[in-house]
Amino acid sequence: MSCGYGGPIIDPHHHLWDLSLGRHPWLAPPEAGENEMVFGNIAPIRRNYGVREYLRDAAGQNIVASVHVEAGWSDDFPLEETSWLDSLDRRLGVAARYVARVPLSAKEAPDLLEREAENQAVVGIRDIVSWHPDPKKSFASREGIMSDRRWREGLSRATELGLSFDLLLFPWQMKEALRLIADYPDTRFVLNHCGSPVDRSEEGMMLWRDGLTELSAAPNIVIKISNPVAYDHDWTVESLRLVIDHCIACFGPKRAMFASDFPVAGLHADFNALYDAFRTIAASLSPDEQEALFFSTANRIYHLHLSPSQTSQDPTHV
Repeated sequence: MSCGYGGPIIDPHHHLWDLSLGRHPWLAPPEAGENEMVFGNIAPIRRNYGVREYLRDAAGQNIVASVHVEAGWSDDFPLEETSWLDSLDRRLGVAARYVARVPLSAKEAPDLLEREAENQAVVGIRDIVSWHPDPKKSFASREGIMSDRRWREGLSRATELGLSFDLLLFPWQMKEALRLIADYPDTRFVLNHCGSPVDRSEEGMMLWRDGLTELSAAPNIVIKISNPVAYDHDWTVESLRLVIDHCIACFGPKRAMFASDFPVAGLHADFNALYDAFRTIAASLSPDEQEALFFSTANRIYHLHLSPSQTSQDPTHV
């Protein structure tokens, strides 16, 4: 482990799944030629990934709590993912909070949101809006979801229930997101995966940089610097620095948080290498700024109510 931040860490973005349940269609055995997604070939993560596997990957990182983000559970079985998470051994802080999946444009969305909000572990909702013209790279079924009236009604209900919204999109959707964020000033938006800088051309990176700068001007959005290797497969610390420094410059440490996105990030980096890169890139910041990135922002946004002084010596840490 490299030198740098040595305090407690909250990992505010990872996934767990049991493929024997048959609830993750995107991870089902592929048909010929369907291995590739926007972040690469997913064959290596087509395996069970539970608390034990997460603990193994994160060993030695002083992770005192984590946030589970919905993992593409089938919409045919609403509320089941939350119930499944409740059944796991979470005593070591893994999946201490959940960002649940509710399709906001569904007729039953208000009822599902209310039932999810009854669980104290559920603090946010994610309904992925990332649309790509190439179906193999698209997560959303159609474009323009953020402008859909019924979808917005679902978002309004989530906000009324005190739930944040994890926002996963592509840079060419940021103009639409700007209008959404302005129209919903009471919603706390959490931008996932650095804003997904998927197009690494000069033009594509400029679109991402400019869009991120505009988004960050809104006071009701924060960013997760999660899985920066997703679209930078031959990464170096310096190549990651170009993305991460811009995220921090736009949002500031108090509105930004480092996160793993494991096991998906494991397609291109192991856990220690990823967090060593985070520490190296953050090393020039003040101790308080580093603590915000690794701990305090996630602690506040996801209502974990942990104290750094209490957790730093916690013998039960991961």
